[in-house]
Amino acid sequence: QVRLVESGGGLVQAGGSLRLSCAASGRTFSSLITMGWFRQAPGKERDFVAVISWSGGTTYYTDSVKGRFTISRDNAKNMVYLQMNSLKPEDTAVYYCAAADRWPTGNRRSEWLSYDYWGQGTQVTVSS
Repeated sequence: QVRLVESGGGLVQAGGSLRLSCAASGRTFSSLITMGWFRQAPGKERDFVAVISWSGGTTYYTDSVKGRFTISRDNAKNMVYLQMNSLKPEDTAVYYCAAADRWPTGNRRSEWLSYDYWGQGTQVTVSS
């Protein structure tokens, strides 16, 4: 069984930065081929934010965060990160770490159903 625990959320002013962390346990982290971040704002669906491959060499982002957010992973530490810069009020949401046993192809990498494991989420609030 895989356990994912997010941390690093909080309240920040618009234009500020936060770094989210996700600690994985219960299995060899490197066997989790795909690691991703999703977010869910109140009353809205869970939306894809970013995904990273096992090697870290391949990343994808939703258009609204490109150039502002950076996903990375450290397989030696069983960690995945989301560096969020130039935060906007519309980035306010609960952010979830997710993992998959395989690399989803095409549009599937942005679909929450493609992921096998989920954390409990961490709240990010950006004030204007």
